[in-house]
Amino acid sequence: MHVKMVVGRYAPDRKLDGELGAPYPPPYADKPRKTYQTFEIDLHDEAMVLDGLIHIREHVDDSLVVRCSCRCAICGSCAMWVNGHAKLACTTKMKDVIENGTVRVEAPPAMMPIRDLVWDMGPFMEKMRSVKPWLEGKPVSPDEEYRVPNEAMDELVQEVSCISCGACLMDCESYAVNEKFLGPHALARAYRYANDPRDSMQQERLKEYSDPNGVWDCTHCYECVHVCPKGVAPLEQILKIRQMSVAAGYTNNAGTRHALAFAESVRDSGRLNELTLMPKSLGLFNIKAQLQSLPSAFNLLRAGKLPPIIHHKIPGVTRVKAIFKKVGGPLT
Repeated sequence: MHVKMVVGRYAPDRKLDGELGAPYPPPYADKPRKTYQTFEIDLHDEAMVLDGLIHIREHVDDSLVVRCSCRCAICGSCAMWVNGHAKLACTTKMKDVIENGTVRVEAPPAMMPIRDLVWDMGPFMEKMRSVKPWLEGKPVSPDEEYRVPNEAMDELVQEVSCISCGACLMDCESYAVNEKFLGPHALARAYRYANDPRDSMQQERLKEYSDPNGVWDCTHCYECVHVCPKGVAPLEQILKIRQMSVAAGYTNNAGTRHALAFAESVRDSGRLNELTLMPKSLGLFNIKAQLQSLPSAFNLLRAGKLPPIIHHKIPGVTRVKAIFKKVGGPLT
């Protein structure tokens, strides 16, 4: 199999041969530009992307820097962008990602590159540490052990599969526009400890995860679900934390108010009242936040997208209300 590998390279201490890439589009416009070099190589038909990179490093250009270790999806070291999406190079078959005989690999623009395909994992690990990924044990007597029901641990098995590769954070749209967002990897890990029956700090954790830049800042883009190589599905864990937080009474936040305002509008009229959604989400008496939203309102007005001033109910709205009553919840 003959392949052209276009490799995005970054070396701040020396000039690289190749073509300087165009600036990344927003929200990555301020990220360092890469120099792209094309390598033509021959590989066996079942070769992985990492096989191609190692071949280049060993036989073509020994200055190429790539991070890898286990080569079997355990260490997570070789996560990178392949054709513009996060993947593990060691488990991505070359033949599955070839486009017109070419494969493009680079460090993701969401991460600060150190050299070539190696990116700085410092911010990634800081987010992980910030959710306190350890148990604060409940007190037991010295001659007693804490036995965990099997069914309780079954709830945590999915998240335990995380290998901290960073693929979910690379393609996370919320993190792309807000670097303070905790990120899908950290919040998935947060669920693992918040829902562990041995932990004594569940309430404190749920309160912290409900703060700004936490679980309510996820925009449901599902990229973390699509790119996770181990099936952790971080979005599922984020939604579980949201449910736990609301049940625990942590509802004084924009995320919960947004969900309740959305549901309230549909229950009462059968459709979404977009004119009241933002004020109710921000808090009707949160004057500062309301004023900060005015530029967005003016932009909508200029674009002719301002919602109708008078909101009308749909015919048969009583049937919608009956559904809400059947399902139950805080709005029934």
